[in-house]
Amino acid sequence: MPDPERQDRASSSIPEGGARPALRRCIRVDPEVFAAEHWARRPLLSTAGQLGGTFTDLLTLDAVDELLSTRGLRTPFLRIAKDGAVVDTKRFTSSQGAGAEVADQVSSDSVLRLFAEGSTVVLQGLHRLWPPLIQFAGQLAADLGHPTQVNAYVTPPSSRGFSPHYDVHDVFVLQVAGEKHWTIHSPVLADPLRTHPWSDRAADVAAAAERPPVIDTVLRPGDALYLPRGYIHSAVALGEISAHLTIGVHSVTRWGAVESALDLVRTLAADDPALRGSLPLGVDLADPAATAEDVAAVLTGLHRWLDQVDPAAVADQLRARAWSQVRPAPVSPLAQSSALAALHAGTVLQVRPLLRAQLREPVGDRVALVAGRRTHDLPADTHPALAALLAAGELKVGDLPGLDAADQLTLARRLVTESIAVVPDARPGGAGHDGDRGGHPGR
Repeated sequence: MPDPERQDRASSSIPEGGARPALRRCIRVDPEVFAAEHWARRPLLSTAGQLGGTFTDLLTLDAVDELLSTRGLRTPFLRIAKDGAVVDTKRFTSSQGAGAEVADQVSSDSVLRLFAEGSTVVLQGLHRLWPPLIQFAGQLAADLGHPTQVNAYVTPPSSRGFSPHYDVHDVFVLQVAGEKHWTIHSPVLADPLRTHPWSDRAADVAAAAERPPVIDTVLRPGDALYLPRGYIHSAVALGEISAHLTIGVHSVTRWGAVESALDLVRTLAADDPALRGSLPLGVDLADPAATAEDVAAVLTGLHRWLDQVDPAAVADQLRARAWSQVRPAPVSPLAQSSALAALHAGTVLQVRPLLRAQLREPVGDRVALVAGRRTHDLPADTHPALAALLAAGELKVGDLPGLDAADQLTLARRLVTESIAVVPDARPGGAGHDGDRGGHPGR
């Protein structure tokens, strides 16, 4: 089981303060209680009555039909499984007629046939496909401080899609429609990594699934279940079509910090001439004694370089890895382009929702703004304006401090072009709502 001291420290990765609206929809306890008692530690079952609602605003069975029939879905956004095995994609994909000859498009009639035969439909990556889930997954990632993804599992009556298994990421299960009987068992491996798939421990998992469960329950519409990575689970639909969302949480872990530190050591150690040297001519690599002296020298050298790694650099690399997996709110290219062409002093700029941003202290005449996956190099005199915008969330162009009118517009254009800021309610062909509709530059 997870080490309590380690888990207490891990819980501090959840951002302090704030309403955390998406997280609150998934748990029946306060976020602080969840962080201390459940996060990365033990499951939490929350009923619709305790949560006070359903999840039909996120997905419905009608929406599933729309995705499968009219949205031009392609693999790998759809997976189908039956009796614990994944169905070959060729059985439910084909080209879809003139002008749509791409061969991996979902065939709705094939999906119907397989579903009628008892197969489970898995819609993958809905955080990239379905607008309500794009917004919800992004907000939940912000609430947790860890990247998220969303799949939907749609199961025919009295069918099981997958045999007992564990995931290598935490999950929130949100029951959307129908009922599903869930059985949860304790881990056979605490805190598994991506390199620890359950299939490598299939016998242990099967044996654990025969022991008394820690949770044995039926999820009904509006119920939610949180499972830390490693907990063994399986589910069977009951008397009607069942659909649930599985929100996978790609936890930032200490092992991620290990990988970041080793990446930095690898870079630093490459500058060490002693570590770049060749082994002796004719060395017998099959004889450990022949390389023992060289290996010992390498390990000594790596220890020396490891001691020189800056913890702040490891933390920054860990941040970069996590931020590269998190997608901020989408932007509307045509609408923002139209707003960009009409920017003026009265235009409201809003920091792009769900964008992770960090403004660093100026160095010389330049300042770095880290925004999502990218680092932007800007003039140092923009630092007060950038700091004010990030702190406030939105400002009028003319209220950006420390710049004259021309430089305010220059910075605003840069921020919108780089999708760091957006003009709220912009529309293609018009400037959108900016608090000074009909105004002129410089007014």
